[in-house]
Amino acid sequence: QVQLVESGGDLVRPGGSLRLSCAASGFNLESSAVAWFRQAPGKEREGVACINSDGYTHYRDPVKGRFTISRDNTKNTVYLKLDRLKPEDTALYYCATDPGATHCWFIPDYWGQGTQVTVAS
Repeated sequence: QVQLVESGGDLVRPGGSLRLSCAASGFNLESSAVAWFRQAPGKEREGVACINSDGYTHYRDPVKGRFTISRDNTKNTVYLKLDRLKPEDTALYYCATDPGATHCWFIPDYWGQGTQVTVAS
C-alpha cells in the first residue's frame, strides 16, 4: 500500500538549517508530484512547497529563497531543505501525494504522519 514516512525534524535555533525526508513506497514516485505541508499549533495546515514529476518546483512566498524541495527517484525520497529558519517556521511538517498526478495541482490522497520542526533559541 501507499506509504509516506517523514523524518528529519528537530529543535533548531533561529537561522539554522534542517533537511526533511519523505520516504515513499507502494507507488511509482517517479511519475508523481509530491508536496510538503505544515501545520502550526492553532493554525490551519498550509502548503509549503511542491515538486512535479519532471522536477519543476513551486514554493509559497514565506519560504521562497529559504526552502528547497528536491527528489531522488532512485531512493524513492523527496527532500525539503530548510535554511535560515525562523520561529514562525515551527510546525508539524507533512508530505503528501496523489499517486500518478504528475503536476502540483493535485488533491492529496495520501499523507505521512508528520515530523516536528521547532525553531527556538
